[in-house]
Amino acid sequence: MDTVELTEIRFNAHGLVPAVIQEACSGEILMVAYMSVESLQKTIESGNTWFYSRSRQCLWHKGETSGHFQTVRAIFVDCDADTLLIQVDQTGAACHTGHKSCFFRRLAGWDGDYTGNLSVLAELKNEIKEKSIHPTEKSYTAYLLQTGIDKICKKIGEESSEVIIAAKNAAAVTEEASPEAENLRLEVCKESADLLYHLSVVWEATGVDINDVMKILEERSHVKDNKKTVGHLDKTF
Repeated sequence: MDTVELTEIRFNAHGLVPAVIQEACSGEILMVAYMSVESLQKTIESGNTWFYSRSRQCLWHKGETSGHFQTVRAIFVDCDADTLLIQVDQTGAACHTGHKSCFFRRLAGWDGDYTGNLSVLAELKNEIKEKSIHPTEKSYTAYLLQTGIDKICKKIGEESSEVIIAAKNAAAVTEEASPEAENLRLEVCKESADLLYHLSVVWEATGVDINDVMKILEERSHVKDNKKTVGHLDKTF
């Protein structure tokens, strides 16, 4: 990957550059703030985000008063070198309102369809981990984790079969724009969601992090062709 020197960053007339803060594990955008040369240097040196407050006219160490620190994982520079994308591990909430992200509201009057966000998998991971540490009596997740790996694996087998059945039913419909086809595609979505949930539970039970799984997918996506080495189960796309 190409790199950009600190001296190449194009700060604006006020000596600032906008920084988009993104949660590393989920990809969710948490906030946008400004950095000066000094705050960027402090960020690099400390491994925590530092910003420049335009209202207070001073440096600002994120989390210094709230305890909601941001541990930096990566810093990216855009093509014009005038905007930063900083991936972090967020402790607590990023927003001063107590929300995880500052972007918790939508613009009124926008009629576009919302299609869902992959960050929900990271949220699901955190919820499952919470239930493993603090189980509650009525929690299905806690029940699965306490029952053990055999029960979880059995559920994965059942949910996989239901995805297959739903997929075959949806593929059998010839009129793609019909209400029946839409309902069957929705059934595939529902069964797939059930499968992803139970996979998330088995990852927690076996100490696997979802980002480790995503890392494998990323590595495979960079390898061309489509092959499978049976002996090592090493697949590429």
